[in-house]
Amino acid sequence: MHRNRRAATLTATVLVGALFAAGCSSSHGGKKSEEGGATVSAGKATTPRMTVAMITHASPGDTFWDLIRKGAQAAAAKDNIKLVYSSDPNAGNQANLVQNAIDQKVDGIALTAAKPQAMKDAVAKATAAGIPVVGFNSGVGDWKKLGMLEYFGQDENIAGQAFGQRLNQLGAKHALCVIQEQGQVALEARCAGLKKGFSGTTDTIYVNGTDMPSVKATITAKLKQDSSIDQVVTLGAPIALTAVQSVGDAGSKAKVATFDLNKDLVKAVQNGFVEFAVDQQPYLQGYLAVDALWLYKYNGNVSGGSTAPVLTGPAFIDKSNVDKVAEFAAKGTR
Repeated sequence: MHRNRRAATLTATVLVGALFAAGCSSSHGGKKSEEGGATVSAGKATTPRMTVAMITHASPGDTFWDLIRKGAQAAAAKDNIKLVYSSDPNAGNQANLVQNAIDQKVDGIALTAAKPQAMKDAVAKATAAGIPVVGFNSGVGDWKKLGMLEYFGQDENIAGQAFGQRLNQLGAKHALCVIQEQGQVALEARCAGLKKGFSGTTDTIYVNGTDMPSVKATITAKLKQDSSIDQVVTLGAPIALTAVQSVGDAGSKAKVATFDLNKDLVKAVQNGFVEFAVDQQPYLQGYLAVDALWLYKYNGNVSGGSTAPVLTGPAFIDKSNVDKVAEFAAKGTR
């Protein structure tokens, strides 16, 4: 089942790339370029240089966002774009970063909406200023309501359900879902989806994802308190690696599986410390978000017809396919 799901994800990605390359038109249109439509020579854009601001809710030290940024930088290099990246886990501060981008009169904004209400006014101001805004990674249920042009990412609730169904197949009975940031819509949706798709018992705990010693202690205490927990579900690679330590410290027999991956997590799957990971392909999210703004400006393209998100996951990574992914992880792109 997971192989078919991963194949479907990859097929969708190929189709998205094919549509972008073909320059499919959209009735929604975009800003017309006096120099003409999107043109590429020798693999790089020949269109005038534009500036794109990428603004995320990334916490310091979270390696997941390095992959987002690398994808964005690759697209920017191809498209002759000046990429201005900034981040802040505080929603109010993130909204201020959007305002800064508006003040700088950038040509486009790509942002995450982990806390949609906090971004509502900022997105409206950008749109009023004639700056197209695309969403990615967080806010799949709110991007249209916020007035964004397009969205690239994973439907987190569906991914959570698929995760739960996978646990059913593995025979798990009692799962602990660890949320590292309370109120973050994507993380909450993952655990909600897990509970829906999993036929066993699901408990949820909150930890401070920026304080790993605290994360380790909290998970360890919970496992000691309830020995019936046989599955720890984490929502980020660093949390998963910490959870592996917690399982050992608690003397628990629980197994660990996670959403998202990085180079160290790939090794943990290879070594059997982590059962599997759900890959939402962050490099692809960053790449498509930036590339979409270039295509909109110079060719009027709107992926999904501005009504449907472009899904980049979920894809399951386990021992059956992790070695292939490891090749790309070693290069820092998965």
